[in-house]
Amino acid sequence: MRSMGLAALAACALALAACGEREGSVGEFSNDLLGNEIMIEALPDPDLPGIVCHVAYFDRSFLDRMRQGNWFENPSNSAVSCQRIGPINLAGIDNSRSGEEVFNQRQSLFFKNVAVRRIVDAENRSILYVSHSRELVEGSAKLDISTIALTAEEAATLGN
Repeated sequence: MRSMGLAALAACALALAACGEREGSVGEFSNDLLGNEIMIEALPDPDLPGIVCHVAYFDRSFLDRMRQGNWFENPSNSAVSCQRIGPINLAGIDNSRSGEEVFNQRQSLFFKNVAVRRIVDAENRSILYVSHSRELVEGSAKLDISTIALTAEEAATLGN
């Protein structure tokens, strides 16, 4: 009976690990001998088509999941870099101090996500993208930031 439970758990872990190529995937490479990978995704800002962000994060292998016994969770480390790929129009964009979440990806079955939040710094004519971990029970200090400078004309479109 116990072996059936372990087999079911292993099959579930394989299904989670073999989710296939994601839509915005631009690269991935092996990080160690256990098959852990670094995944890189291109994420266009859904409200600002003139900006694309690249997010890198860690994806645990089946072997590493078996070794550590933590089947349903990836580390919440991530990095973000954003760049201008076209004109930027800030009309209708949230310019509150807390900004707006533009990307969210689950890193565990229930409790942990990696998110990217856009914050507009109108005073310094900049858009900031902050990659951070969000855990239900305990917050995390694992974060990264990327900044895009705005022209005076682009900054003037804020709030229009």
